[in-house]
Amino acid sequence: MSGELLYSRDHEWVRVDEDGVAVIGVTDFAAGQLGDVVYVDLPEVGASISAGTEMGEIESTKSVSDLFSPLDGTVTEVNQAVVDEPELVNSSPFEDGWLVKASFLSLPPDLMEAQEYTEFTGE
Repeated sequence: MSGELLYSRDHEWVRVDEDGVAVIGVTDFAAGQLGDVVYVDLPEVGASISAGTEMGEIESTKSVSDLFSPLDGTVTEVNQAVVDEPELVNSSPFEDGWLVKASFLSLPPDLMEAQEYTEFTGE
């Protein structure tokens, strides 16, 4: 896990880019629990997202799960590569497999740093 990432209890990660935009993805722990990801449904650009609420769906060979937003904001970009190749969530969850970018005012205080998330997952 990367030190600059923050993590939610719903197993999403957040990285704030140098331009102040939040990049959001699914953790490698969640991807591993899901199995082979075969479909990703993401919000539209311009959609409002709220911390702890559903922002999309992810389907694997094992199950279908909701994707929850780790912060309040507005979607500014959707990773079309993940929509076209959902397996990127498994093969590159922290790089090519990011889901959305969003503008936001502040990060929620309940996001965890890498050490806390490792303890939370028991990994």
